[in-house]
Amino acid sequence: MANQASNKIKYELAIKAIDFVNDTFRIILMQAGFTFDKDGHHAYADVSALELPTGNGYTVLGKLLTGVAVVEDDTNDRCGVTWANTSWTAVGGPIGPSSGAIIYDSAVSNFIVGYIDFGGTYTQADGGTATLSSIAVYIS
Repeated sequence: MANQASNKIKYELAIKAIDFVNDTFRIILMQAGFTFDKDGHHAYADVSALELPTGNGYTVLGKLLTGVAVVEDDTNDRCGVTWANTSWTAVGGPIGPSSGAIIYDSAVSNFIVGYIDFGGTYTQADGGTATLSSIAVYIS
């Protein structure tokens, strides 16, 4: 998976409008074919039309992310923000297809923090559980 920070997150950090420890972050699954634009996708409203629809165990506006950790990474010259794994269980049909996930700050104007590109298109079959692990955004 390739992770990208949005340009909006850099601005929000510069004006001290984000608090990774105390804000509320959510993750949403995007429809197959979605292409992330780190320059133009600033807020949830910019991508909401291409979020997976509610159904079969997935709900629009996504899942609350927990277990945030912020780490200074001097080896790679960046800051890493990570969250605990999250999952969706498909019930009554498949979830997807999805090609990636958006992380957004639902506490502050729903601005986009970053994107996780799955490197392909995935569908979770009915009865199975789709788990995203190593959820992270790297800011450099």
